[in-house]
Amino acid sequence: MNIKNDCKCLIEYKLRSAVMAYKTIPGTRRAQKTVHWLLHLIALLAGVIGIYAVFKFHHESGIPNMYTLHSWLGMITICLYGLQWLLAFFSYVFPGAEMSARGSFLPWHSFFGLVIFFLAICTAETGLVQKFIFLGLFRDQEALIVNFTGLLILLFGISVGLTVVLPTT
Repeated sequence: MNIKNDCKCLIEYKLRSAVMAYKTIPGTRRAQKTVHWLLHLIALLAGVIGIYAVFKFHHESGIPNMYTLHSWLGMITICLYGLQWLLAFFSYVFPGAEMSARGSFLPWHSFFGLVIFFLAICTAETGLVQKFIFLGLFRDQEALIVNFTGLLILLFGISVGLTVVLPTT
């Protein structure tokens, strides 16, 4: 395992946990909110470390940066994620935002949160395809593992999206 893969796994796990915090964490609204933004902060920090590790690895290996769809989606995802976190912090956590402003921002915050989550899923999928092609895995056992991993990531994204969209009972 290297730091790039560790950060990618941590991002996916923390992002999923943070997205579902309001549905899965028992307790007060304040406790849910705290868990939500802390998990997002951890995922954001892991993402920044992961991006740094990728650029450092590419620099040391003489590999060009930002030449694949995976790298573009990854950069777009982490930038939007950071922007979403900052806007949410100053809207919901930092004192001073009016309740009417918070209320009008909430549907957009939720919508773009899901968009960013699905961008992360797409980034993971394109990363798998990129690794698949670079390693030349076309009919090996590893190819089956990569394909099943891709399907599991897709089903994971669908289940998280469904959990977030469905009303709480």
